Amino acid sequence: MRITKLGEEVLRQKCEAVKPEEINDEFRATLNEMFETMISANGVGLAAPQVGIAKRFFVIIADDDVRRVFINPEIIKTSAECGDYEEGCLSIPGVYENINRPLKVSVTALNENGKRFTINDADGLLARVIQHENDHLDGILYIDRGEEDFKNKTIEQFKKRAERNEKKASLKAAKKAKLEAKLAAKKIKTGI
Repeated sequence: MRITKLGEEVLRQKCEAVKPEEINDEFRATLNEMFETMISANGVGLAAPQVGIAKRFFVIIADDDVRRVFINPEIIKTSAECGDYEEGCLSIPGVYENINRPLKVSVTALNENGKRFTINDADGLLARVIQHENDHLDGILYIDRGEEDFKNKTIEQFKKRAERNEKKASLKAAKKAKLEAKLAAKKIKTGI
């Protein structure tokens, strides 16, 4: 699966709930693909909008190595005590910032079989990743929770990167078209 990058519209959308009838074998295959994509990218969490799907679900493998699926998650409680931790995101590669979040979180969601579960007082990396991925479902990125200067600089950096990539792709397409035109002309000339 292709991971969407900062600047792509789907990352800023508020996602729709997953309907019970959508939780089927095809949906579970998507979840498995997301786990594979996340693992190959060295991530610990991956939300649906990060793979271009504007639906409310995400997958996590935190520091306890347990595969967790959260469908239509709701954070039902957070601790008053907060702490800073350096966060990154597969959709904003190579950019890290200390982000202040609650240290504990309780969440309820559906699993890959549509069964409701609750995790009470998750802490450590698991609490952090649940909050980070849940934000994705509301179109919120971790840079929105950092310093304003950091956020603006990061957005500008990715905008310039996207422009450079677009320019490269355009030049490549023009070169290819030119080469194809030469080959076509050569075929006509030689009668092949």
